[in-house]
Amino acid sequence: MSSSTTTTTTTATAPIARNITQSVFSREQMDGVGAKVHRSIGSYSLRNLDPFLMLDEFDVQAPGGFPDHPHRGFETVTYMLDGEFLHEDFKGHKGRIGPGDLQWMSAAKGIVHAEIPASNSKAHGLQLWVNLSKKDKMSEPNYQEFPSEQVKQVSPEEGITIKVIAGESYGVQSPVMTRTPTMFIDVKLKKGKKIEQIIPENYAGFIYTIAGTALYGGEKKYSEAHHTLVLSNNGGTVVPVESTSDDCHFVVIAGKPINEPIVQHGPFVMNTQQEVYQAFMDYQQGRNGFEGAPEWTSSIRDRWSS
Repeated sequence: MSSSTTTTTTTATAPIARNITQSVFSREQMDGVGAKVHRSIGSYSLRNLDPFLMLDEFDVQAPGGFPDHPHRGFETVTYMLDGEFLHEDFKGHKGRIGPGDLQWMSAAKGIVHAEIPASNSKAHGLQLWVNLSKKDKMSEPNYQEFPSEQVKQVSPEEGITIKVIAGESYGVQSPVMTRTPTMFIDVKLKKGKKIEQIIPENYAGFIYTIAGTALYGGEKKYSEAHHTLVLSNNGGTVVPVESTSDDCHFVVIAGKPINEPIVQHGPFVMNTQQEVYQAFMDYQQGRNGFEGAPEWTSSIRDRWSS
């Protein structure tokens, strides 16, 4: 009798890369009081990208800023690149946000606050608005604040610096808790350096380019600074990037879509027109999370008034 042996060879399947399906230049515009912003998500060309409502790259110098204003129904993420902001809300929470610092504020059922430059120097950073699901919109507000030294960082090799604002990169996990599952990765690359950022296949996302040039996505889309690059929803699990300059700086932002109606009117983002109307009434009458709001004025609002 003879015996035969069958050998089965298993070939690892290469991960699918996300591609760039849309590139939108973020034109400079004015916002707040005398504040210049490059609006990414939230512009006329790209109203929102579920679960994200807005991304601004702001460049503010006194007397400009964002004086007393309300929010309901979403979260604001402020990540400073240069300079300092003062922050104060109507519940007495106040502080200073400096270079590399992170503030993840869940406005939920109601926050009224002010954000003002701390000095005459330029305040430069990113602010992201993350939508909340219906079940979370009327939750209690909360803050997660991390000074720069507590923001997780990883350098897989020389010439690659990654800060993990939310989510995970190269085995390093951010401590930020996200009510809406979100990743926010800040990347700096020297020329010729490459990364592959892992992304959950069910996340929708985009890249925002801050400086320099690079080839983005599986099809190597070339882009310069101040562009929003929308990622394909092709089930891909990696975002490859190759830098073509020494000053390449970008963020990868992605999250799990909420798939609920979005009704937005200024600082209020709800699921129905009636809920937005209710938010205005609550704010004006100081109720349902806005107690004390009508009579509140921040101590920093008039900091730079002449």
